[in-house]
Amino acid sequence: MNKQIIPIFYACDDAFVKYTVVSLYSIIKNASTEYDYKIHILHSGISEESKKRLSELENDNFKVFFHNIKNDVKQIYGKLPVRDYYSKTTYYRFFIAEMFPEYKRVIYTDGDTIFNADVSELYFTDIEDAYVGACRDLVFTQVDLYGDYAEKVVGVSRYNIFNAGLLLINCDQFRKHAVYKKFRYYLKMYDFVVTQDQDYLNLICKDHVFFLDQRWNDTMFSEPVFPDREAKMIHCNMTGKPWHYRDCRCAEYFWKYAKETSVYDEIAAELEGYTDECKKADARVLENINRLAEKEIKRSDNFVNLQNSERSEARRKIVKKIEDYEEQGRFTEDVYDDPPTETLMPENIDYLRKGIVSSAKADIAYAVAKRFSKKLSKDKKLLIKKINGLEKLNGIEGGAVLTCNHFNEFDSFAIHYTFAKAKLKDKKLYTVIREGNYTTFKGFYGYLMRNCYTLPLSSNHKTMRKFSIATEQILKKGDFILIYPEQSMWWNYRKPKPLQKGAFVIAAKNNVPVVPCFITMQDSDMVDPDGFFVQEYTVNIGDPIYPDEELKYVDRVTDMLDKTFAFNKETYEKKYGIPLYYTKK
Repeated sequence: MNKQIIPIFYACDDAFVKYTVVSLYSIIKNASTEYDYKIHILHSGISEESKKRLSELENDNFKVFFHNIKNDVKQIYGKLPVRDYYSKTTYYRFFIAEMFPEYKRVIYTDGDTIFNADVSELYFTDIEDAYVGACRDLVFTQVDLYGDYAEKVVGVSRYNIFNAGLLLINCDQFRKHAVYKKFRYYLKMYDFVVTQDQDYLNLICKDHVFFLDQRWNDTMFSEPVFPDREAKMIHCNMTGKPWHYRDCRCAEYFWKYAKETSVYDEIAAELEGYTDECKKADARVLENINRLAEKEIKRSDNFVNLQNSERSEARRKIVKKIEDYEEQGRFTEDVYDDPPTETLMPENIDYLRKGIVSSAKADIAYAVAKRFSKKLSKDKKLLIKKINGLEKLNGIEGGAVLTCNHFNEFDSFAIHYTFAKAKLKDKKLYTVIREGNYTTFKGFYGYLMRNCYTLPLSSNHKTMRKFSIATEQILKKGDFILIYPEQSMWWNYRKPKPLQKGAFVIAAKNNVPVVPCFITMQDSDMVDPDGFFVQEYTVNIGDPIYPDEELKYVDRVTDMLDKTFAFNKETYEKKYGIPLYYTKK
């Protein structure tokens, strides 16, 4: 019977073949024999002797193939920036998906790696629709200089920079989202000189990375976070080479495999001949990297600054205002200049739409909003990628308060879309809005604000009494109310903000659960008119949080608020892989 094929790619030149031999040998020694492995060596001209060394490792399960790709990429070959001891082969991983259309996914690994685990386990990891599966490059969180470089030059959080030495490449997604085309575009636009191809990969794959168990890439150029014996792959990156330094961490694992290969004597001789001058040269390489990182951070025309300069000034001002408000702890304040607010009087609002006219207007507005929501989706202005936890809405028999983070003028459409998907029979979804949005908002959006099952707040005490009675009746009937306890709307702000207690007071008072919803975002391929990526939304629904009857009323409110924020925080940290923190002056 034909076995399933696992394709594994290396890129190397003659100088690196001997280390690649050791790496491949370690894979073979630990690999399951249930599969066949095709080893593809990408190169731009290696000797027949080098090919022989690698081909000698073939067995019934492993076959080695060589691909000289210099002619295939000759249009950009001369434009690939390299520094220090890097060669242009480091960029070859970009070309795999386009050059090998027969593969849906492949493993790419650098040659300075040692595997202590079955590589098939890695290959069959479900990375969903991510472009790559990879491990975080921990040095970016362990060294502030590199972390600053990631965020201020590449534009990726220091917590989410991945090391490109081992990749599970989703070739279907690479082709679908034109990763190679984007690489060529950015290559013309900017030279990344610190981690080079890794910078380009992180830029292009931002928000589309599945982070693997960190044990799959234990890099020598970072502080260990688990015992060496647990490493599934050891990456002898940068100056962490056991064939140069006797005291290199994890050296015993490298030599364990090297001793059983035909290249052992040559590599052992290299260790013996590695002089103090060579080690000083390594130190100069590290110093050069640090200088380059510092220089790039200070450049007024670095990549992040260049990108910002091409974005609309109005939107950049909003982003800057959000940063300032976060530093100042002004979380409840909007960053937009709201129109003047007129006081909503009780005689000017029919919260329950009992009147014939107001009821008809609400139904019409709701239908209009549904059509408008579909148009937003069609025009790629509202992209809802996924809903997690939809079944949690179906299990609620009575009324409930839904909470959500507030980051976009269209975010309520995402919750209404989710509510419709739940198919809750005979239930309506009302939305609490600001007073000014009801009394002074003009045009089409003002029409929706006033008529589409909205519950406006008011600065008038009597109106708020009417509001309170209405929410009580709505929840008693079994309908849902959407409330934004963050209060303020900050454009595309991904972090959960501190919560105000109003939503939880309503839930506790009416003895109904709070259902926390937290929407996470990722960059799509599309750019909006302001020069920012349109966001794709994932709606994450938490377990209903019921009032704890054993607690005092005030403590019930606090308990539900705290549990809601805990869900938001957990969802944020899990999705983005970033610990929640706020910048402060």
